[in-house]
Amino acid sequence: MKGICVQSEIGPLKKVLLHRPGRELLKLTPKRLGELLFDDIPYLKDAQREHDAFAAILRENGVEVVYLEDLMSEVLAAHTELVRPFLYQWLAEGNIKTGKWRDRLCDYLLENYSGKALVEKTMEGIALKEMGGASACSLQDLIAPADDVIVDPMPNLYFTRDPFASVGRGVFVNRMRFPTRRRETIYADYILKYHPDFAGRVTRYSERDGFAPLEGGDLLNLTADTIAIGISERSSPDGIEAAARRLFADPTAEIRTVLAFSIPVARAFMHLDTVLTQLDRDKYLVHPAILGPLTVYEIRPGAEDLRIEHVDAPLAQILEKYTHTEKVELIPCGGEDMIASAREQWNDGSNTLALAPGRVVVYERNDVTNAILRERGIDVIEMPSAELSRGRGGPRCMSMPLIRE
Repeated sequence: MKGICVQSEIGPLKKVLLHRPGRELLKLTPKRLGELLFDDIPYLKDAQREHDAFAAILRENGVEVVYLEDLMSEVLAAHTELVRPFLYQWLAEGNIKTGKWRDRLCDYLLENYSGKALVEKTMEGIALKEMGGASACSLQDLIAPADDVIVDPMPNLYFTRDPFASVGRGVFVNRMRFPTRRRETIYADYILKYHPDFAGRVTRYSERDGFAPLEGGDLLNLTADTIAIGISERSSPDGIEAAARRLFADPTAEIRTVLAFSIPVARAFMHLDTVLTQLDRDKYLVHPAILGPLTVYEIRPGAEDLRIEHVDAPLAQILEKYTHTEKVELIPCGGEDMIASAREQWNDGSNTLALAPGRVVVYERNDVTNAILRERGIDVIEMPSAELSRGRGGPRCMSMPLIRE
């Protein structure tokens, strides 16, 4: 299965991209959690066990699982001439400003790592002590502590949903909102350009150096011709307008309607998929706190540019209209218990991954919501989540569908 084909949130999942959490989590420290977009420090060994259980669930349900680190390793193995340019780009975007330091760090990496280990090392980052401490190349290095991090880690990489987003047979390579995540899209850029599964097969609707932020967790494929994008903490209105223009300008794209969902800007609501995910053809899981403040706009091609109109209707009616469904059921995360709702929303109770219509993967810790889903006829598959949930992302956040039926 090659290329990308995703036209819904619930079509049987056939191929998915993951990243197994690695040593990048070991470079998280309490004083830098906010900067690196974490609220706590996951225990790596358990996080890996939980992630392996997630991948096993996917495979048991007929899904081909591919890993970001493997695809990137395959690109560099097949195109050895790209190794140095990739490393220099990674160093430059990792805030290594001087040519002398870039040369030394590149040589260090090439002398000590190769293949998949080299790719994983770029994800982990580099500490000054690995380079001999203060025997270094600048005044800053002479005064810095030996355990100072020279090139930052990328601990958010296991949330593969965000750096790029599959739409139809194309993809958005996103400009991430926060600087700490922007280097993540380097891997997607190389994979889409050079990996034989994607090179020449996938239309790109945006580039990683775009002017406005857009992240994959805000994009939902509602139907073959309609997508929803959240106006959120991470995706801006001008980013959504740019996305709509690129889609509408492509004669091969089927998308003709973009629904912009304006959600509250809050850590718990960072993306649209943290407050709304589709479970079945007529069922959605929603965080009840967004139903009041939610505002929706319809974006369609206009005579000269975009035609943008406010959609004045309740969420259920909006989903019924644009998905051509007679009646839609909104299932509240946590049910009617607002304490349970707030608690389970914090632990991504609304962030489900559909394997097929009515069959979803969820975090086991959200037992109130999971029980409600079973009562409503949803086939619920629970995965362990004590450590992975510390990154504030659920099963949908941790997966990028590449092919759905």
